[in-house]
Amino acid sequence: MPAAVDAPEETLLTSAATSFSQQSTKVKDLFSIPPPLKKLFDKVPVLVYSPNPLPQRTPKSARIPSLYVFSTAKDAAAGRPSFNPTCLKWQVSLDGCGIGRGEETDAQLQTFLNIAGVDHRLISSNNHASPTGVLPFLLPTVHASASFQDSILPIPSNKLVKFATEHGAKVQESPSMRYEAYQSLLDHRIRNAWLYNLYLERENFDAVAYKLYVLPTSTNPFVRASISYDLRIAAEAELLKHAPIIDIDDLYSEADKAFEALSVLLGKDTWFFGGEKPALFDASVFAYTQLLLDESLGWKEEKLCRALRRRDNLVQHRQRLLVKYFGG
Repeated sequence: MPAAVDAPEETLLTSAATSFSQQSTKVKDLFSIPPPLKKLFDKVPVLVYSPNPLPQRTPKSARIPSLYVFSTAKDAAAGRPSFNPTCLKWQVSLDGCGIGRGEETDAQLQTFLNIAGVDHRLISSNNHASPTGVLPFLLPTVHASASFQDSILPIPSNKLVKFATEHGAKVQESPSMRYEAYQSLLDHRIRNAWLYNLYLERENFDAVAYKLYVLPTSTNPFVRASISYDLRIAAEAELLKHAPIIDIDDLYSEADKAFEALSVLLGKDTWFFGGEKPALFDASVFAYTQLLLDESLGWKEEKLCRALRRRDNLVQHRQRLLVKYFGG
């Protein structure tokens, strides 16, 4: 009786496995450590030591909290407003909005940290330098008595209020349905119009966004072109999360209505919600009004700017905060 013959598939698999095993052995032999060296490495193992704490002679700037924001190095050193709404919101709220303050300091240098009794500095940065990929974030004080890792853990923006509270500050306003309703106007209607105004209005992108977000990143024209494309695509994708198409007239109309609602809310009061001093919501509004009314940015298409200028009390509100915390 003839001997059984392996199925073709099994023969190929067995042959391939044997060949692979032989090749693996050859590769292993080629890269294996010679026995004398292996014995030496076994006697002298690699050790990873824990990092040393910063020396006491470390410059003061490395031993005080640093708030990393979108800004130029010159403006950050002078404590001037950031050109990014999110960063500016926290820059102002860290400058004193809604926080029970201790000793008064120069208004231009005040921050949320100053009010908590802690000195600080502003650092010009970008998303690539952020541990979370976004700005702003705070790098707290490096204490000689604390471990290095604990000292350098960055604090993202959503934990800045908690950080300040733990350092003696008091958040004046508490969440409410009314507060959240008006905050949503900023987070959606005004923000959406802002995104279109800055990134998708071609004239504004070329005159403002390109200068602030693209030019500082690289001198290579191809890199700049790629970043420009990414910024515009990201803005478009963000807007398409809220509607199947981008209706430009509707975006500006909704923002105009939002400004009107905020104007009615403020009325003749100095600060929103009748506060005796500015609070976090005031900072949230200022984050947009300051940038839209800042003529030095060089806006070309001013439809959104004009909608804001029609609300005189919002313009005055922006001016009060600008004078109070940035010296006018």
